[in-house]
This record gives sequence, C-alpha cells and structure tokens, in this order.
Amino acid sequence: MAIIGQSFPFTPIANPAYFIPKWSFGIHPQHMQKMVDECREKHHADVVVVLSHNGADVDKKMASQVHGIDIILGGHTHEIMGPKPVLINKTLIINTSTNGKFLARFDLDVGKGRLKGFRFYYLPILSNMIPADPEMSAYIEKVRAPYAEKLAEPLAVTESLLYRRDNFNGTFDQLICNALREEMDCEAAFSPGFRWGYTKLPGETITMEDVMGQTAITYPEVTVTEYTGAELKNVMEQVADNLFNPDPYYIQGGDMIRVGNIQYTFNPAETINKRITDLRVGGKMVHPSKKYKVAGWAAMQKVEGTPVWDIFSKWLKDKKTVRVDHRDNPVLTKNMKGNPGIAYPKEYDL
Repeated sequence: MAIIGQSFPFTPIANPAYFIPKWSFGIHPQHMQKMVDECREKHHADVVVVLSHNGADVDKKMASQVHGIDIILGGHTHEIMGPKPVLINKTLIINTSTNGKFLARFDLDVGKGRLKGFRFYYLPILSNMIPADPEMSAYIEKVRAPYAEKLAEPLAVTESLLYRRDNFNGTFDQLICNALREEMDCEAAFSPGFRWGYTKLPGETITMEDVMGQTAITYPEVTVTEYTGAELKNVMEQVADNLFNPDPYYIQGGDMIRVGNIQYTFNPAETINKRITDLRVGGKMVHPSKKYKVAGWAAMQKVEGTPVWDIFSKWLKDKKTVRVDHRDNPVLTKNMKGNPGIAYPKEYDL
C-alpha cells in the first residue's frame, strides 16, 4: 500500500504567509499523477491512498483528473460524506467529520496490483463509553497540570445552546461578535469562518477552556478597522468567492465570515461582487463612502492587539449570564431545495 500526502493547497492565503515564508503550496494534478504512477510502476503498490487536506470538492475534481488513486481519505471541510464513499471514476472519496466524532473504517480486498473490493463503515465515537487508556490519560494530565486551574475558571452561564457548525453564523460565533462589538465599542464585528469548536448546552458554565476551544490560534490579536461601506462589501464578497466559486480549485473551504450587527441578502449561485445585496449595518443600508468601525480578529498580516480570548473572557465574566436570541444570518435568495446542507420544514419555500 502506498500513501501520498496532500497538504492544504491554500495555506499561505487562509493563514498568515509570514509563518511559512519559504514554503510554497498549490494544487498540482500533474505532479500527483506522476507520484501515483511512480507508486504503481516503481514501487509496485497494489493500493494507492491519498491522505488529503484539500477539502471534499477539491478532492472530487482531483479524482476526475488523476488516474490510479484507489482511495482519498480527505480532510479540511469536515464533511460527513456518508453513509458510503463518493465514487469519482474509480476513486473512492471519504471525509470523516471533525473533533473525533467518527472513525472511518475500510476493509479492503486487495489483489495483485489492484483493489478488488471493499467494505466501509462509519464508527461514531461515544467517548464516555470507551475506557480511557491509562498511559495516555496520565500524559494528558501531566501536560495540562500547569494550566488546569486557569482552564477551569468559570466565566458565565449560558441560557442558550452554543455551537459552531453552520456555513454562516453559529451561536458561539454570534456570542464572540457581540463581545467584540461591546468591548471594542464598534458598530459591527467580524469573526473568522472556523468550523472547529464544540457545543455547550443551556444551563452549562462557560469556562476559560471553552473560550480557548473556540479561539486558540497563533494569530489571535483583535483589531479595530474603519471600513468604508464599499470596503466592507468587498471583504465579504472576497470571502464568499473563496467558498462558493463554481470551480473547486478556487474554493478554499471553511465557512462564510461571521458578522455582528451586519445584515445582508445572499445568493451563492451568483458571481463575485454580485452575491451580496441589501447590505446593512444595524438595520440601516450601507453607504459606499460612509465609514464603519469594525472589530475583528485573525488578521492575515502582523498586527498589534489583545488576544481575542482575553477580550471574550472579560466580557463573559462581566455578563455572568449570556444567551443568543438572534443570529446575523443572511437572507438566502437562491432556491435551496435539494441542497444537502440546508435543513428546513416542509412548509418553507426556499
């Protein structure tokens, strides 16, 4: 069995490029084909597996262009592609969610020079039903010990379900945006479109560990920027094109930038600069030349600022109790019936 690694092709765009100044990234189907051929012809691999961080849509397009890959074990976009793998040409493609929710298991029937058959299973991980490994538990406890007291610090109680798993604002995202606006005295807020992070149930206490679980990155500084209305729209349009471009090779994955006190109408099927209409701040139509004070974090360039977790945790401690009654989600104009990413009651006409 040969395993070929494919790193995230947009690393210096989706993350600060100054972290990896001497590295280059990209999608290179010709080079991938060369490596697959080398595995088959030089190393006589019977099965070729690609361990990919492309994202599901990019994996599908790559599989349509590169021949000889048996399985792509994908990551980055966190899909649960089930209940069975997607088949493109003769390549099986699977993603397996995030945060250890599932294991994906392939049982392979391998013959000389080819994959003869397979069985596939998703195995949900119910962590409280699996005995902990004593050696690993001891190691984790040792590593956490210097920080355990700080991580356990109670900050506030939530009256709402807090989560981050939507293409647009989740309730945890909304809470972060609310905190940034209030603490930084801004009209609006941006928060990056991350999918990682876990859920808090109503009535649970939000701890410092929960805050870090939503914000812990290596470029966490909070900034305040004055955008004109035209610049505000441009930022959002650029992010939208990274996500909804019809060519998978131009899709960077992730989700739409999260917004606080910004309202808009959105058509994912449109082209760049035309997806967002009726853009408003605080319910008032945005004027192209008017300036708006916007708080945000996770800047792509080096900036000075306070880490987002310090600002968020201070806000939570001051509030003591929090809830999310409203999310700044867009109005979707494209017909969404049949879209597997949309769940809605039958009576809704989308």
